[in-house]
Amino acid sequence: MQLILGLALAAAVFVILKKWGALSPERQKAAVWKIVLVAGGALLLFMVLTGRVHVITAAVAALIPLLRKLPLLLKYIPMIRQATGKTEQSGSQQGSADTESSPGNSAMSVREACDLLGVAPDATREQIIAAHRRLMLKVHPDRGGNDYLAAKLNQARDRLLGSRAG
Repeated sequence: MQLILGLALAAAVFVILKKWGALSPERQKAAVWKIVLVAGGALLLFMVLTGRVHVITAAVAALIPLLRKLPLLLKYIPMIRQATGKTEQSGSQQGSADTESSPGNSAMSVREACDLLGVAPDATREQIIAAHRRLMLKVHPDRGGNDYLAAKLNQARDRLLGSRAG
């Protein structure tokens, strides 16, 4: 059986290569898609016949969540380009001034932090932590929330807890 399959495969490759040489460059492009589809179909058929189709099922299942997040990831491309362009332009002059001027690390006043967390300016450490946890349960990215809001809540908590320590 294996000998017959091997001979059939060798004959098919021979015929395909012979016809490939006779094609014009435009037709070769169209033929590439046909070859890819036929090879993919043959691979799928082989995997079904040998009982290895679970590999494909697992690969498709792994790709589905990534495809759902693709539009979300695409909106970050300009920020990535801006960040890489900034590092190329500034070189070794980044220092602490660059981190202070970035949007995620902009200085937040104590008043803004209190308003964001919904606590009084004289709130205790425990009240700040409780307010942060309560709000974070609503806006955490793992629960369908927003990365930006979660980062702002963390920044407000750090600002308030830092002002209490020092």
